[in-house]
Amino acid sequence: MRVLPKVAVAASLAMTLVLSGCAGAGSFGGDGDGTTITVAIVSNSQMSDAISLAPEFEEENPGINLKFVSLSENEARAKITASVATGGGEFDVVMISNFETPQWAENGWLTNLSEYANDTPGYDEDDFIPTLKESLSYEGSMYSVPFYGESSFLMYRKDLMQEAGITMPAEPTWQEVADAAAKLDNDDVSGICLRGKPGWGEVLAPLNTVINAFGGRWYDENWNAQLDSPQVEEAVQFYVDLVRTHGQAGAATSGFSECGTQLSQGNTAMWYDATSAVSVLEDPTSSNVVGKIGYAKAPSAVKGDNGWLYSWALGIPKTSKNPDEAWKFVSWMTSKEYLNKVGNELGWERVPPGSRLSTYEIPEYKQASAAYGQVTLDSINGADPNKPTVDPVPYTGVQFLTIPEFQDLGTRVSQQISAAVAGQISVQDALAQAQQYAEVVGKTYQEGQG
Repeated sequence: MRVLPKVAVAASLAMTLVLSGCAGAGSFGGDGDGTTITVAIVSNSQMSDAISLAPEFEEENPGINLKFVSLSENEARAKITASVATGGGEFDVVMISNFETPQWAENGWLTNLSEYANDTPGYDEDDFIPTLKESLSYEGSMYSVPFYGESSFLMYRKDLMQEAGITMPAEPTWQEVADAAAKLDNDDVSGICLRGKPGWGEVLAPLNTVINAFGGRWYDENWNAQLDSPQVEEAVQFYVDLVRTHGQAGAATSGFSECGTQLSQGNTAMWYDATSAVSVLEDPTSSNVVGKIGYAKAPSAVKGDNGWLYSWALGIPKTSKNPDEAWKFVSWMTSKEYLNKVGNELGWERVPPGSRLSTYEIPEYKQASAAYGQVTLDSINGADPNKPTVDPVPYTGVQFLTIPEFQDLGTRVSQQISAAVAGQISVQDALAQAQQYAEVVGKTYQEGQG
């Protein structure tokens, strides 16, 4: 059974995070009359599109002014967690994920959005992809709503594969991926791009799915740490060897954005990462490889169906002084109408993917997403956070553990892995230190069961 998160633990963790200055803050009508809604948002291409379209919301809703605080992923996690957990009240809307949502809802930190959704004509909460909706819910109600949803898959250059005489299966194994990377790697193109950047939401996101695939787990059912097990060591050694031998230069500092640039600019032959990457790869204004990419399900080993389940979603902290106005913006940015607006004004390849079922019935989007739409849906629907591993575990989550300590634990472990990717330490030494970190957390849960 999942051990429920503890308010005191989460709050204590959040208190250790430093509230740094805002990066990328921007406002539209925020200096005028009316109510200003402050929105903490993660800086990536889909969110940049939302900011570019936000003046239309202000025109449609006179009296509501928007102020955005746009932050890098790691910075956003730290600042938003610290603010919400301590009741800071800086933000009316926060961009969070299915990691935070159920825990924060249980702690009483978030507003019940199903109550708002049910009173908003046409919003249609039941249109959200079921696995995603469930992951953003607590006790049957949604406490954040998805801006986009994603799983993970393998992206590869079809033309380079053909030239090398390689056929990539629709459901490849990790060994098949490694073999292909070896053949495709040359002076001009790396065989594969994989994240190596520290962060529980950076290198650990893809790596945890590899650990799951190889039969590994973070803890056994009794909260005994397993990071020094043969299965975990095999998985991490495989990942580190693959990216060090056939991966991109500077792998230890590469995250989602860096690998996206590598593939979109034609500098790598393959990339295993989030399904949401299509917004960059298939956009002719930012990509040199439009139409050249093939998509396959997350690679397998001992275990199949290893795609992760993730959503960048919008929630309203309980401390917001303007929840009604905040919901107007949240519902605008996560509505069917917004998705059509992006398609019609910015291009269908830039529509935030993986949130609503109806998106995949829009003729223009079906045509634009022909190469990746179905595999994205299949991957999201196939992800099972309640049974992410071969052997039983006491936690939920595919590419993360849904426990409040994982923000700190995962970050510490990721730093060890990143050092191994950089060649500074061995995988064995990295996992030995990671095991010690994990044991400390595991003991707190063992004591709670006693």
